Amino acid sequence: MSVANAKHTVLNPVIPYTGSIPGGLHTGEIIIVQGTVPPDADRFHIDLSSGCSTKPCSDIAMRFNACFEGTPSVTCNSLTQERWGQEQTLQQLPYKQGAPFETIILVHEDVFKVAVNGTHLLEYKHRIPLDRVDTFSLSGKVRVNAIGYIPNSAIYSESGDLSLPYKGSILKGLKPGQHITIKGQVSMYPHSFTVNLRNSRTENIALHLNPRIKSGVFIRNSYLGEAWGYEERELPFFPFSPGEYFEILMLCQPHQFKLAVNGCHLLEFRHRVQDLSSIDQLEIMGDLELSDVKLW
Repeated sequence: MSVANAKHTVLNPVIPYTGSIPGGLHTGEIIIVQGTVPPDADRFHIDLSSGCSTKPCSDIAMRFNACFEGTPSVTCNSLTQERWGQEQTLQQLPYKQGAPFETIILVHEDVFKVAVNGTHLLEYKHRIPLDRVDTFSLSGKVRVNAIGYIPNSAIYSESGDLSLPYKGSILKGLKPGQHITIKGQVSMYPHSFTVNLRNSRTENIALHLNPRIKSGVFIRNSYLGEAWGYEERELPFFPFSPGEYFEILMLCQPHQFKLAVNGCHLLEFRHRVQDLSSIDQLEIMGDLELSDVKLW
């Protein structure tokens, strides 16, 4: 994930590093840490804390500790009133000595979600209110190239990249006036690809888009209550071709989605789900290569 969209970036910090989080930490925001683990690393840790006092010690909302000694592991814990809580241990270490890494911390309302090198690693429930978290620290044997703070306007890729199948979290759900842009290229020998706007906690799909390049048919539908609805197929033109670049723009309006491809209006799809905030996940899969996904 690029730090290009960060609201604040720290480049090549001296370790140990402590710095304030601009504006504090809020639901939907992302912290990205990119760097390299030295060949002789024994451990390093990241702290999200309330201030940076040492006497008395500031409360630590999450200490994320990567340990290479003994049985390699990741542990998480919190410090409140100078007392550590119950440690959460994962007997798995996604970091390799001598290798680069990218750690992504996604701030949810009730948990921190951590991914390393594009793979989800763990969740850690909040033990300290988010509005008290205002400081980021990093210590131990590690070299860091960049620390980036990404605002909550972005779709968060659950894998950390644009690999397929793509799943992106829309943290507060959709609302009227928002746009989703999907840029990519159709495969050279495609059958079809699929874009779903759905609810992550159920099987419900509010909008199912399925362009079938081979037959030139563009299916639109919804899957609600364990059943597919009425299929819509009519189109003024079919916009996708094998091997060709495309840009899909979806606009969420109060009563419908409007969709344009390559700058030309293509279709409208009336909402079959009335609670738009329940639409909190974007899925993309099939015969294509993604280059960009944005929510704005």
